[in-house]
Amino acid sequence: MSLFPQRFIDDVRLQANIMQVIQEYVPLKRAGKSYKGVCPFHSERTPSFHVDPEKGFFHCFGCQAGGDVFKFIEQYEKVSFQDAVRILARKFGLTIPEQGDDASDDARGDASLREALLKVHEAAAGYFREELAKPLGERARKQLADRRVDSKTIERLGLGYAPGVPTGLKAHLLEAGFSQSLLLQSGLILQRDNGEVVDRFRNRLIVPISRDTGSVVAFGGRAMDDAQVPKYLNSPETPIYSKGRILYGLNLTKSVIRQNRYAVLVEGYFDFAQVFQAQAAPVVATCGTALTQQQAQLLRRFTTKIVLCYDPDAAGKGAAARSCELLVTEGFDVNVAELDQGQDPDTFIQRHGPEQYRERLRRSRPYLEYLLDQTARGLDFRLDQQKRELLNRMLPVVNLLPNEAARDQFGEKVAFKAKITDEVVRSAFRKLAVKKRPGLGASDLPGLGALKKAERELICGLFHNTAQALAALDQLDTVDLEHLGAREIFELARTLHDEQPDVLPSALLQRLSIEDAQLVTRIAASTSRPAPPLECAHALRRLRLEREGAAIQREIDRLQELGAGQHEEEIDLRWQRKTDLRHRIEELT
Repeated sequence: MSLFPQRFIDDVRLQANIMQVIQEYVPLKRAGKSYKGVCPFHSERTPSFHVDPEKGFFHCFGCQAGGDVFKFIEQYEKVSFQDAVRILARKFGLTIPEQGDDASDDARGDASLREALLKVHEAAAGYFREELAKPLGERARKQLADRRVDSKTIERLGLGYAPGVPTGLKAHLLEAGFSQSLLLQSGLILQRDNGEVVDRFRNRLIVPISRDTGSVVAFGGRAMDDAQVPKYLNSPETPIYSKGRILYGLNLTKSVIRQNRYAVLVEGYFDFAQVFQAQAAPVVATCGTALTQQQAQLLRRFTTKIVLCYDPDAAGKGAAARSCELLVTEGFDVNVAELDQGQDPDTFIQRHGPEQYRERLRRSRPYLEYLLDQTARGLDFRLDQQKRELLNRMLPVVNLLPNEAARDQFGEKVAFKAKITDEVVRSAFRKLAVKKRPGLGASDLPGLGALKKAERELICGLFHNTAQALAALDQLDTVDLEHLGAREIFELARTLHDEQPDVLPSALLQRLSIEDAQLVTRIAASTSRPAPPLECAHALRRLRLEREGAAIQREIDRLQELGAGQHEEEIDLRWQRKTDLRHRIEELT
């Protein structure tokens, strides 16, 4: 049952402009009456993701994802329909009603818990900021000053301080009205083996971690003393926080990333802080050693060009390689910027300034060139064995390349580096490519081929000629819809006859399953001039009458085999029924 009343859902749908919503996730360009961009749900280089703002739906011709604005949020944010409604309501400033009596206890409980966790993190962030400004926060303020983080940046990042006392935050939040049970679920406090409940963060410089929407969902704490372990302590995963799904600082830089059409990817909080403060580049941070697929998909909402600038130590290079391979696989253009040994973006900018850092970014090289140079170091190409070694090390990279042209181009560079012929390298690359098993393409997906042409045209009419399509559906009997692949879609559409034609497409998509929504939006996006809906309805009725006629003919054949003389009256009755059906079919032609 619905957590929100239908009237509220309809209000959100009317307010939530699908173009405005999706453009926050995907850069779009006009393509006729619709808009297109790179799909956020699968890896691609050529845009196949279309948005129709007039009809209120999106569809990807590559992976077949499709639906209305609610389904986009559901699929992108990996949330339920009710959470999608809640996200959009907040985005467009609508007051969220109290949870209805018909909502399930689980749904109400999950939504309430997430709401409470967001509130407690907001309160904790305020506490940490206040503690940084107090006398006890002097050491933390000095550390920030020593790192050349100025007061404006401290304020914009929301940096704070967790005192060394064991229950300072706990006491503050309990006094604010939050329960101890909620605080334990938030990860802000923890219970020791002896039963004592204490703050997770003590004597640490605090960095709030926010979603790209700006909501604080977790914290990172840097040790104040060298003897403290670990050096960095992070919040545990909770119902509102998953480390692999968040990019640090994206809430602050997403607009400038979209504007500049590229992002610099760094590792740590203070790498981000220094680049952000100096306005040296549009930057985000992983706050971990390697990028995840979810983070790559999040980045694709804003850009498909990345410059990696990780620490130049061995661990940094390993993380850079893993991140680069993932980004290349996900369809990004990837460059690698190198800094001096022993320096990271934080220390490099402090020592050399933002302009020198920008120069390093300008000198960044495409990942494959960088990888080839790194792999070739120390090899002697006067020796055939070492030539083969370079070639063998480069073979796995071929799997990352999207097509034969890209493989041939890379092969030329490998051949030049190893001092061997292009054809030897290309031959090795092609042999490996042949061994790769192709994945399931869009043309292999089931669904569309199971529908008759009249079904597809009538579905398209529901989006592009809504009033006439509904009138045509009303002329069909329930029996006309039997055995149709689109029966459930048509039956659902007929229940929405009270909806205004301009909102019916979105209302239909809201109620369809993800699979049916993908099918419907694929059809609606493929054809903007469907056949007249009444002709489609007549065609579907003819199909039903033809099926009935074929069934009668099979019965006549059976009776004739049993003996025409014995069953003459029954055969005549069936012939009369078949004749009547033929006349009805002719009337519909």
